[in-house]
Amino acid sequence: MMEKELPFEEWLKTVPEHMKADPLWKSAYYRLAMYLYDLVWLDAVTLNKDFRGREIVHQLVRSAGGVCANMEEAFGRGIGTADYVRIMRISLGELRETQGWYFRSRHILPNDGWNGGSKSSNKLSLSQSQQ
Repeated sequence: MMEKELPFEEWLKTVPEHMKADPLWKSAYYRLAMYLYDLVWLDAVTLNKDFRGREIVHQLVRSAGGVCANMEEAFGRGIGTADYVRIMRISLGELRETQGWYFRSRHILPNDGWNGGSKSSNKLSLSQSQQ
């Protein structure tokens, strides 16, 4: 478990080897999605301290987890299939939802970056710009 935010390269060193051996791990998007989920996990601690944040954290954890989970499911269906494309679009929708929940949590999370949100939401914006 990540107890404090780590730079992406440091975080990669904490990932178990069996995860890195999975063919899906070759996807940069998947690695970023898994990193994002760990950052969400950390932000959930801060959000849970405020009664309004407790409502947000459920949705934020679900949507960020959905990004990874849908990538995993799509990969299992076979790359290039119609089902793969459909499920990857769902994953993108979950990513957009996560971005929205971060925007809505901006009043609670510390402003650590250039776009008025948390460090996690900044990384989310950066990962979407690579698409």
